[in-house]
Amino acid sequence: MNRRHALLALIGFPFAAKGLDLGSVTNALGGGITDMLGTKLGVNSNQAQGGLGAMLSLAKEKLPGTDYGKIASLIPDAAKYIDLAKKLGAVVGPLKNMAGLNKAFGKLGMSSDTSAKFVPTVTDFLGGLGGDTVKGLLGKVFK
Repeated sequence: MNRRHALLALIGFPFAAKGLDLGSVTNALGGGITDMLGTKLGVNSNQAQGGLGAMLSLAKEKLPGTDYGKIASLIPDAAKYIDLAKKLGAVVGPLKNMAGLNKAFGKLGMSSDTSAKFVPTVTDFLGGLGGDTVKGLLGKVFK
């Protein structure tokens, strides 16, 4: 059992006792990352969700499908964040690299200070869920 499944099992136990399914718990975690970004970085909902979508877009560009899937599996409805980043105008084509990602953050109205904190905050969160494998993959993308 990997760390994510163990974490979900631990988190899910009290919910299961109340009759909620694990899917509900996983969806709560998806909202949890954007809520955490809002609280920790002071970004609004569109910035949190669009920024996450921009990061996922770059990861999807740079990683093989199976590796990207390991990251996306940690975020319920990951595709909706990518779609939102496009709808908000943050992602209008391939991002290609960190400079492209930072431009996307700027299009969302994030300051350079907030942008600099966004990637490590998301990376730490997802790395905590996905373990060393996910940390390594994220390190390849966001260097």
